[in-house]
Amino acid sequence: MPSRRSQLQRSPLTAALFAALLVPASGSLFAQDVNADQDTPASTQAKNLDRVTVTGSLIPQTAVETFTPVTVISAEDIQARGFTSVTDVLQQSSFATGSIQGSQTSASFTQGAETISMFGLAPGYTKYLINGRPMADYPALYNGSDTFNNISGIPVDLVERIEILPGGQSSLYGSDAIAGVVNIILRKNMDGASISVRGGTYTDGGGDSGRITAATGFSTATGRLNGVVGAQYENSEPIWGYQRDITKQFYRNGTSAPIASRDWLVHSPFTSYNFMDPNNCANVTDAFAGTVDFRSRAGFGDYCGSFMTPGYRTLKNGKDSLQLYSHATFDLNDNHQLYADVLFSKEEVKYHIGSNYTWWGTGVEWGYFYDPDLDDLLNLQRAFAPEDMGVGGFENSMEKNKTESWHVTLGSEGRLGASNWDYDAGLTSTHYKLDEQGFARLAGPINDYFQEHVLGPQLGWDPYYDNYPVFQPDYAAFYTLMSPEDFRSFTGYTSSKSKTTNNTLRLQFTNGELFKLPGGDAGVALAAEAGKEKWDYKPDARFATGDIWGTTSVDGGGQRDRYAAIGELRLPVFEPLTVSLSGRYDRFEPKGGEAVSDSTYSLGVEYRPVESFMFRGKYGTAFKAPTLADQFQAASGYYSFVPDYYRCQQLGFDPVNIDKCPGTFSNRQFFGTTGGSSDLESLTADVWSAGFVWAPLPQLSLTADYFHWDIRNEVGQQNASGLALREMRCRTGEPGYDITSPVCVDALSKITRDGLERITQIYTPKVNEAQELLDAVNVSANYVWNIGTYGELLFRGSYTNNIKHEFVAFEGDETIDLIRNPGWSSDPKSKANASVTWKTGNWSTTAYANRIGHTPNYRARVVETYDDPLAGKLDPFTTYNLSVSYTPLEALNLSVSISNLFNDMPQEDRTYPGSSGAPYNSSQYSIFGRAIYFEGRYAFGRK
Repeated sequence: MPSRRSQLQRSPLTAALFAALLVPASGSLFAQDVNADQDTPASTQAKNLDRVTVTGSLIPQTAVETFTPVTVISAEDIQARGFTSVTDVLQQSSFATGSIQGSQTSASFTQGAETISMFGLAPGYTKYLINGRPMADYPALYNGSDTFNNISGIPVDLVERIEILPGGQSSLYGSDAIAGVVNIILRKNMDGASISVRGGTYTDGGGDSGRITAATGFSTATGRLNGVVGAQYENSEPIWGYQRDITKQFYRNGTSAPIASRDWLVHSPFTSYNFMDPNNCANVTDAFAGTVDFRSRAGFGDYCGSFMTPGYRTLKNGKDSLQLYSHATFDLNDNHQLYADVLFSKEEVKYHIGSNYTWWGTGVEWGYFYDPDLDDLLNLQRAFAPEDMGVGGFENSMEKNKTESWHVTLGSEGRLGASNWDYDAGLTSTHYKLDEQGFARLAGPINDYFQEHVLGPQLGWDPYYDNYPVFQPDYAAFYTLMSPEDFRSFTGYTSSKSKTTNNTLRLQFTNGELFKLPGGDAGVALAAEAGKEKWDYKPDARFATGDIWGTTSVDGGGQRDRYAAIGELRLPVFEPLTVSLSGRYDRFEPKGGEAVSDSTYSLGVEYRPVESFMFRGKYGTAFKAPTLADQFQAASGYYSFVPDYYRCQQLGFDPVNIDKCPGTFSNRQFFGTTGGSSDLESLTADVWSAGFVWAPLPQLSLTADYFHWDIRNEVGQQNASGLALREMRCRTGEPGYDITSPVCVDALSKITRDGLERITQIYTPKVNEAQELLDAVNVSANYVWNIGTYGELLFRGSYTNNIKHEFVAFEGDETIDLIRNPGWSSDPKSKANASVTWKTGNWSTTAYANRIGHTPNYRARVVETYDDPLAGKLDPFTTYNLSVSYTPLEALNLSVSISNLFNDMPQEDRTYPGSSGAPYNSSQYSIFGRAIYFEGRYAFGRK
């Protein structure tokens, strides 16, 4: 390939930025060698630059700083800061201010997947690239409704760098690039071979892990074939709730006394709890490790239960994963090169949704039954204990997600003859397969078992309603443990299979020297794409037939063709001023649906009044097309639980005291329905950013950028709990809730109640009406300090603050302030991180801090205001990592890293009630605690 090196002497601003990028934070043996004398400051090593393509532009250029504020996290940063995975890197980014569902969110639709929320926007609003090409969508739906990317299966030890580009970027990257773009760049060359071995554990227990990575570069004798191949294998154990003090039992320091779980309960809608055990719980006291006993709840009655059942769920998933990666190039001649990228990932993630979801009751099959001896309608409710399951306990009922994904790109790049035009033609194919193996209670066998062993034969129908079956149960048999054989007789596993595929052919032409302008060479890039997307979700057939007890599933599938045309023009108008223009047209043609097309554009400006200072700004539009799930998700049902706020309010229990409301209303099971729609339109947005880069010294750079989003026509599934809460406020006429307003009319129309005014069904469709306004600012700093014989210090910091975030659910509704209304958002207003690396001789040490700003406490989230006496904000939460790296030999590097050095836990939130088994905001905070990792890396061929 012809050399395209530019020997321009860059400004102090460029030197300072490159110093921050090139100074190694640890002795990573996978990193490329920097051929420079150790005594030479990094700032002087970075002045002669190649033209490179950076995220945010298609045109190669020598400038590091442009109108797009790209944050770069290198492989050395990842190791030095104690990050354990790509997910860890991105979730600790200062841009990741939003709440997310993950391993700590029991029974979510995608508990086995990992993602982030940039600036508090939906996870699906971030575009993810691997080596510049879009990742495959995860086959399951976030929150049962939204398409997103699982960032779990990427080999962190094979990452060269991660580039984060905040703000709307659809004019170059198309749909989904609303919050920003994350480009994960894997290694493309390497001298020799390397192997690394890493092991770690959490000091509070659980989560033991081991990882081994091997990689080697290769080249033929002629030098025409070059590349790298690598593999990473990792195994980690789960963390269980009982391994952490805050989650092992019901909360003891809350606004109410702890309430033991109702593990063996006989309940009536008229007489509340009925205690029917002639042995006073003696036959079940061994359950849950001997913690079940006779319990009494004032105002309700007696039952058998435990305070320790919250501990029987996983907080961190167990994982067994393998990734294989290869990049290769072959020079056909001086002007043309073939290239290939292949990334394969295979994972098995295991977790447990918890004892709260592992139970049986008569309500699902019969509603209530009539006991003639008591002349009452009753329900039986029975939890399954680890002792029912045999040796291993709850590990015998773990859920498993098995995934396989491929990301393959084949192509050719080079130069057209003797011209200045470069081309890149490539085909990218992504495939993602998911097999969700869910623990299931089999409807027929489980009901037959309890009818045979407890209920007895049906004796007719009740004398009052002629609707409820009559049973005379053997209550002594109900209050007993069962054998593992009996438990296995009515349980098993479901297998729901889903997949996504995306094949894209892309052709791009680039000319970095189109014509001369006073400020330099103008550049242009023109590209065209054509592709086909498919999504298919096939739940286990037994969900549809009702053979799985108490559970349904989401299904659907569809495909569409996609076409796009992209153009970018970079104009150095004169020495201080550069203007960039880009535009894109996308068209989606779904099979069996209406076509959707969108046009987006952007205008970027860079202005350098002096060498060390640059103003930058951008204005443009962005969009997110309806996903295949939005369009083709089948009308499907699901079971869930929701507080019946209206009935509880009638009984004198407001949302703050919902835990004191009778269980039949405070935790009401309902049947929900949702589905896709071919009438949905694209989300559209106006986006702009403005900021500056300042390098007052060659070793120092400062950046500040302001971002704005005006988002319209958002697609989303309505929240059932939110609908129930709004319905109560509309029915009771609370201030601000006019029953004739659009939001009230909507809420009342989507909730169905029976003759006793109890919630039975909730319709939570996808809608295309919400709007968001968001303003945020990001500030960062990098400083390199050469301290002579004592080595070198590198300081880095990044701070993000969401200044404004407003939301309107329906046209005509009042605007909701997501920053100041804690009932709608628990996101922190700010997030920051900082690190300092000291490198001297063979040693490198890094201290890293990550800070989450104030978040609302539980009381504020429930009452949706800070005016309540108990409502307030939790203190900022900061964790610290420390790593030490030592290179005794050129070929050997040894390191130890400690995550959460001081074993800090989120501030105790005493506004949680005693009925809570997880009194912390799991969508924002981790309670994993301190982890210690030891790692050794060896490079073969070095001495």
